[in-house]
Amino acid sequence: MSSFKYLLLAGTLSLVACGGSSEKGDESLPSIPRCEQLSTLTNITTESDIEFLVESSYQIAQSGAIIARIANQDSAGFHFNWQQTSGPELILKSVSSPVLAIDPLETGSYTFSVTVNGKGLAAEQNIEVTVTGGLDNRLNVRSDHQVVQGGDVSYRVDRVDEQIPPELNWCIASGPDINLDISNIESPRFIAPDVGSDTISILRATANIAGSNSSSEVIALITHEQEIESQYFDKPVARTHAYRTDSPYAHQLQPCIYSNQLTTPCSIAQLPLIGQTDHHSEKEKIIDRLLVSHQWMGENFETFLNEMDPMSDFSLLLQSVTAIVISYDIRPSFYWVVTGAIYLDPNDLWLLAEERDVINEAPDHRAMFGNELNFIMPWRYVKDNQYVSYSTPREVRTARSLAEMSPELSSLLFHELAHANDFFPRSVHDSIQGGTLLDHYNRRTMAGELVSDKVSLQFPLYSDELKSLADVSFRGKAGTAMQKAYSPADISHFFTGDSATDYYAYSTIREDTAMLLEEAMMSHRYGILRDVGITDKPDNPTAANIIVNWGQRGRIAEDSIQDRAVLVLNEMLPELDAKTLISELPEPIPMVQGSSWLENLTISPSSAASVKRGRLETKVPELRFSGDRHKRGQGLQAPMDMTP
Repeated sequence: MSSFKYLLLAGTLSLVACGGSSEKGDESLPSIPRCEQLSTLTNITTESDIEFLVESSYQIAQSGAIIARIANQDSAGFHFNWQQTSGPELILKSVSSPVLAIDPLETGSYTFSVTVNGKGLAAEQNIEVTVTGGLDNRLNVRSDHQVVQGGDVSYRVDRVDEQIPPELNWCIASGPDINLDISNIESPRFIAPDVGSDTISILRATANIAGSNSSSEVIALITHEQEIESQYFDKPVARTHAYRTDSPYAHQLQPCIYSNQLTTPCSIAQLPLIGQTDHHSEKEKIIDRLLVSHQWMGENFETFLNEMDPMSDFSLLLQSVTAIVISYDIRPSFYWVVTGAIYLDPNDLWLLAEERDVINEAPDHRAMFGNELNFIMPWRYVKDNQYVSYSTPREVRTARSLAEMSPELSSLLFHELAHANDFFPRSVHDSIQGGTLLDHYNRRTMAGELVSDKVSLQFPLYSDELKSLADVSFRGKAGTAMQKAYSPADISHFFTGDSATDYYAYSTIREDTAMLLEEAMMSHRYGILRDVGITDKPDNPTAANIIVNWGQRGRIAEDSIQDRAVLVLNEMLPELDAKTLISELPEPIPMVQGSSWLENLTISPSSAASVKRGRLETKVPELRFSGDRHKRGQGLQAPMDMTP
């Protein structure tokens, strides 16, 4: 392996990343100015085919980047893998990207090795950079990264003394014109423009810190991609790779599961359900089917399965999927029958601040659905009269434990894997042999053989009012005058007279079934109970100001719901004694009408754990609304299309 030490020698090296122009007209451009680029990028050639782009300086407490490329070729088709080989240890979370993001906290020399494979090339090269002392109160923007053309880009400015830096402004230092959304000034966003070849975009933030002007630049490598051919993935998707390169399915995962070139669903022979193979243990087979945008996502998922799934619930439920996709551009999570894969938002998987830094902050546009209605149906998971959802806001850079991460991820997995086991429970795996999963789904649906079909036939939901309202809340349909006039008391009447666990159950019979498994297993396995309520809708609702008209904790154990839950558990997890399990769940607890959602947090009998923790330690996360974590209308719609 060859090595190259980076020394900045003025006048000897060419500069790259000059400004460009967009194909869009001036009317579409942002109202932010262009400005002079402060930190130039220098091209470093080596004796191998690998070249590097390095910044003119690297300083402590300042995010930086090193970019690898192959002799002026675009990076598509090449696979990158970075390692640190010397210097103070760094936490590296973009090791599979052509852009290595670094956040050094100590001065000194740092050496990194990158291997590049693809297109007949296998090369390895070292690069050494020197980090010097920085200035106090420097502005810092995170994070440098690679993004496909047409992909969402988001950055975030570090807060100073827990505040947004004063006089914060943005400008384009280099690269193509972009439409920069600065509605959230500390976390701007833009859509990466189409580029004819890999192109560098550099934005600069400036602010006044402690009376002095300060600036920081941040890099996006916008990569040129193949023209989109897929009718399924018809919008850009992030680059992903097999978590295990030696997996027997490593080469099938990306083209079959998450590709803009997917024109026909892959056959079962190409990518069978995990439970249809027997070459490894259940957990090992699952890890072989991980497709990730960042290696840490697979590492955290593997750790979760090993340490937080002692009864193998998830390992069993995962036998009914073809793959698990975890990518920084997935929001919200979903299961999709066309590919047979589950797609996970990594917001439920990060453990370190450096991991959270790389997750795109594009919002879920469904947040405005149902705004015209006159009620709210919030939910939360609680244990010992405490929230269990991890709630530290994005602007606070901190780590969290596996135990803190687990409740959110567990409830999400129970829900999304319920869809997979609704369509293809393990009892039918032997009968699914030829063709595609979509073929078998269509046949099973026409025959009414899905688990949700059985639930709907034997234990239907009756409220037509709530089914129509679900179209407004979860599909964006315009509400009628009557629907807008419904009061919380009206909704309480509709809901309590029926047998759903949650409002979201009325969106489809598939979601009804998924909610049953999710709530039952969270209560049984972890003693975590789900609250559901119906409240008024004040301006700027918070947990403290919305007033409960009706609410219940642990509704899954309601007499009218128990048989529904038993049916689902018997079909999806037959290893369990479903009838006994459901009968032993805690009795539902009614909420206090007229009290706030927050005041109703402590309705369970006090336990030693809740007394020890104390009410003053309660963390109050943002309000959660029914259906806010999941993709609507499970079935045939393209995953990038949010409407059924």
